[in-house]
Amino acid sequence: MKRILLLGAGLVSKPLVRYLLKKGFLVVVASRTVSKAQALLDKHPNGRAKAWTVEDKKGLKELVKETDLAISLLPAAYHVVVAEECIARKKLMVTTSYVSPAMRALDEKAKAAGILILNEIGVDPGIDHMSAMKIIDQVKKEGGKVVSFKSYCGGLPAPEADTNPWGYKFSWSPRGVMLAGKNSARYLKDGKQVDIPGPELFGDMHILDVPGLGALEAYPNRDSMCYMDLYGLQGAKTVFRGTLRYKGWCAAMKKIVNSGLLDDKERDLNGMTFRQFTASAIKGAKPETVRKDVAAKLGVPHAVEWLEWLGLFGEERLPLEKASPLDVMVARMVEKMSYSEGERDMLVMHHEFIANTPKGKSEKITSTLIDFGIPHGDSSMARTVSLPAAMAARLILEGKIKGTGVQIPVKPAIYEPVLKELEEMENGIRFKEARTALEAA
Repeated sequence: MKRILLLGAGLVSKPLVRYLLKKGFLVVVASRTVSKAQALLDKHPNGRAKAWTVEDKKGLKELVKETDLAISLLPAAYHVVVAEECIARKKLMVTTSYVSPAMRALDEKAKAAGILILNEIGVDPGIDHMSAMKIIDQVKKEGGKVVSFKSYCGGLPAPEADTNPWGYKFSWSPRGVMLAGKNSARYLKDGKQVDIPGPELFGDMHILDVPGLGALEAYPNRDSMCYMDLYGLQGAKTVFRGTLRYKGWCAAMKKIVNSGLLDDKERDLNGMTFRQFTASAIKGAKPETVRKDVAAKLGVPHAVEWLEWLGLFGEERLPLEKASPLDVMVARMVEKMSYSEGERDMLVMHHEFIANTPKGKSEKITSTLIDFGIPHGDSSMARTVSLPAAMAARLILEGKIKGTGVQIPVKPAIYEPVLKELEEMENGIRFKEARTALEAA
């Protein structure tokens, strides 16, 4: 029986564990909180729960030594440590995170060890790569060329679960969501490179009409330019990857991100009320007039209403004595912006391609996924992040996905079987495609 090691037992882990146990693997879940690992395994005879922390290097060596493949769902900063151990022990590895420069630097070592380290096999990144490459490769096979590529993704509350002023609830790390709002971005538009510094990220917003859903706000997601080489889009005039949110998000977040409320430097908060904390975090605000001062500082009325709804102007004592403003915001958001029992989340992904055909014509191709969580069951975020990783792990161990080095799922040998299985499973994850002829190229 092949043995799979899962590092981490967070919000998105459950579908992955259930899938691998059902497929007949022995699954070891290693987590700081062993009770979380035990809950994921649900007393399955092929499940093993281990108490482990990322600081325990010796423990990691033993865990990797005893496995056939390691799946890391740890915070991205720890993947390289795991990868180095997998290389040393010649063990296979899968992650759902972006390939960092440090991970990329391990490519030759992984090849020398004869192992595959497959990254970016979640949803974004992951399903976005696979679904985009399916169409790009199809266009090339038909003799055409993609001249414009736009790709969007967003995890949101389903419309009926959109019940708070923010228009957002957390199905994955709130800290990750907030920190992503500080990223710089760049993309290609009509042949010109556009660079967006972090403080201006939410200022570069446009409205996208998603088929079957309606208008959402879209803003740039990290570095789109690198996808020209990754996706084979050399010569394209437009390459853009964006994040989707409900209306109002960008105007408010632009002000909140740059207000001081998301600073990550720890400070002494002992005895403070939320009102005092907010005044201390936002320059120029005074405790006695904090709401008025913040309103003048931000200049976006609904942003102030959002902060008030979180309780940031109230007299309640902070639950933390020493923490950063970011820690306080995240703790408050977890408390007030989590999904209630039975509520559904929603994953929206939308690609738009403009392709020139061999006959000198152009066509617009769209590919759209709208996936919902299962009430009282798995969230859409958990399914779309963890199931591609689980399926890829199975295919690797069965010898159906081969290769060595640090890779992402942009090759047909990887994306074709994973997309096929996602579509065919119960509550399948499926895209709707449409083609529209345009005027002559």
